[in-house]
Amino acid sequence: MPIATPKQYAAMLDAAQNGDYAYAAINVTSIVTINGALKAFADKKSDGIIQISTGGGEFAAGLNVKDAAFGAIVLAEAAHRLAEKHNVLIALHTDHCQPKKVDSFLRPLIAETARRRKAGLSNLFQSHMLDASELPLAENMKLSQQLLVECSANEIILEVEAGVVGGEEDGVDHSGLPREKLYTTPEDMLAVYEALRGKGRYMFAATFGNVHGHYKPGAVKLRPDILKNGQDAVIRKYGQKAKFDLVFHGGSGTPVEEIRETLNYGVIKMNIDTDTQYAFTRPVADHMFKNYAGVLKVDGEIGDKKMYDPRSYLKAAEKGVAERLGSACDDLLSTGKTLCGKV
Repeated sequence: MPIATPKQYAAMLDAAQNGDYAYAAINVTSIVTINGALKAFADKKSDGIIQISTGGGEFAAGLNVKDAAFGAIVLAEAAHRLAEKHNVLIALHTDHCQPKKVDSFLRPLIAETARRRKAGLSNLFQSHMLDASELPLAENMKLSQQLLVECSANEIILEVEAGVVGGEEDGVDHSGLPREKLYTTPEDMLAVYEALRGKGRYMFAATFGNVHGHYKPGAVKLRPDILKNGQDAVIRKYGQKAKFDLVFHGGSGTPVEEIRETLNYGVIKMNIDTDTQYAFTRPVADHMFKNYAGVLKVDGEIGDKKMYDPRSYLKAAEKGVAERLGSACDDLLSTGKTLCGKV
């Protein structure tokens, strides 16, 4: 099935909101990780979201180029072709674009979708994320308003964030922030709704103590009630139609009961990166340790070509990613709920 159309993507999000489930959104950096994601979604008969960060795009562009937007386009075009062989709906999304990168990353990608639409082609990406949480909320919303209008003109959904996700990811380090900065208030959520209503469809990454990275049990104090309180405040003032499509960042390592609780409060997308990175690397490390004398030319020996052929361990890495992402589909209750062929 080709990548979801804007109409299909909207139907995916509506189905998740109405059905109290969410989509796993996995960060990818290569064809191997794209294939691992597609395998997981197809095996689980779950629709899903594949996303690319600025760092992932830069990596994909290669050491000599290091152009994040160009690399994101390359990965997205590959995903369009590869997704044709799988019977699930897949949306393409970009992750965590800070304000200083909007003109070099986000706007070129919006322009690429506009170019494709003018030529009669489908959208390159179905949604983008602006992470302007480093700005005061008023400035954040001003930039969010501008980009939401630009995205809506091309049937692109914008994801915005208010509050700060802790930890470190792709060079953005919030690990030293005071804990109170990790919680979005009901007043903030009302301000977001009032700033963006009527300007286009968007998703909202409200923060409730969630962090990027992986921590030992007990180190992270999630408060899903933050999401409930914020939703209640907005719905109380503006009615049920004001309910947010919420995004859970930093989903790796979260106990399933806490994941499930957030689904009751409007979470329809959960990002997973740290766990799938480990699921990729763990079988590679296993291969290297078990086949040390084969992958290296030790003491004048010639090694074993079958062992140092990258395909020998990257196939295991793809399988590892697929297995971990498949577990996320189960946790998020999206397994078996594909809309492929229905919308």
